Amino acid sequence: MSGDVCLANAQVVLPDRVVRGSVTIERGMISDIAEGENVPTGAVDCAGDLVLPGLVELHTDNVERHIEPRPEVDWPHLPALIAHDAELASTGITTVFDALRVGFVHTGKARYIGHARKLADELLAARADGLFKISHFLHLRAEICSETLLDDLAAFGPEDRIGIVSLMDHTPGQRQFRDLTALKTYVSKKRGMNDAEFATHVETLLALQERFGASHEVGAVAEAGRLGAVLASHDDTTAEHVANSCESGVGFAEFPTTIEAARACRTRGIAVMMGAPNLIRGRSHSGNVAAEDLAKAGLLDIVSSDYVPSALLLSAFHLARLWDDLPRAIATVTRTPARAARLADRGALLPGLRGDVLRVHIAGQTPLLRGVWSRGNKVS
Repeated sequence: MSGDVCLANAQVVLPDRVVRGSVTIERGMISDIAEGENVPTGAVDCAGDLVLPGLVELHTDNVERHIEPRPEVDWPHLPALIAHDAELASTGITTVFDALRVGFVHTGKARYIGHARKLADELLAARADGLFKISHFLHLRAEICSETLLDDLAAFGPEDRIGIVSLMDHTPGQRQFRDLTALKTYVSKKRGMNDAEFATHVETLLALQERFGASHEVGAVAEAGRLGAVLASHDDTTAEHVANSCESGVGFAEFPTTIEAARACRTRGIAVMMGAPNLIRGRSHSGNVAAEDLAKAGLLDIVSSDYVPSALLLSAFHLARLWDDLPRAIATVTRTPARAARLADRGALLPGLRGDVLRVHIAGQTPLLRGVWSRGNKVS
């Protein structure tokens, strides 16, 4: 469903400037942007608050957190999906690419059991039934270091409208987990491994990479093409990684782990995405490059909430202070991710685009949401 609303007497964040004015949405689409402090009859008086586009999230683990709130706890899926949707709406995210892992390990204590096809069916059915407040798309996280990747991808078809396929390789000792201590901390906390079990886990994954790595990577690239999805890389670390990503047709790079890789992405025209938690905390939890260092070097294009949905809006205002440029900062969580995902109908406050808008009040340095509209309907 679509709605009508006028947000007036606001600081309107346009792609290139901020103006005092109003944004009018009719039948779910932005119909007019006017300058001035006038508040038409029936309009929402924003009293000088900021109005900006709804946030666009390309990579979030939030679905999996809701369906498995603790290890080995399988929560009922539909209530979990509804809660996930409501949480994102409450943080200003109006478009999300729900990341689902494909490629599973069935042996060892840290086994990962497949649920992507079933969960995708449930997501698509809930979307078709109008149960969500915001706009949902699918993102398949293709785990190269696994046993089942190609069979899992084959279960999807173009009719599923997969938006993104990302190439993930979590083989120990490289990319995100070059530091095995960081990997041990992560999996031991999540799966309760002792030293011997961790050593077995590492051996298992190394053997999987040796057996399947090359064929899985080639196959995943081909499957992304078959599905009509944007291809993303993940955790590029070296210029060689980026060169391989470019050759495969990667459109954007998720979380490069070094400034070398980020610079190589810029040289090759690949957009760089970093995590909002990294930006807010000032460092990577895996010991990799800090997002703020990339931002200062002019190498940051897109921000993702990753594992903290509320961090996305916070990170945009952090960048606005760092760059002294609010429209540029807002673009990293709206217009640029929309373009990277080939969504031409959203991501900016312009007539003819979707009426996905936020009203934001600034308290000190903290952005506070005072309203979220998806296609003109107030959802938070």
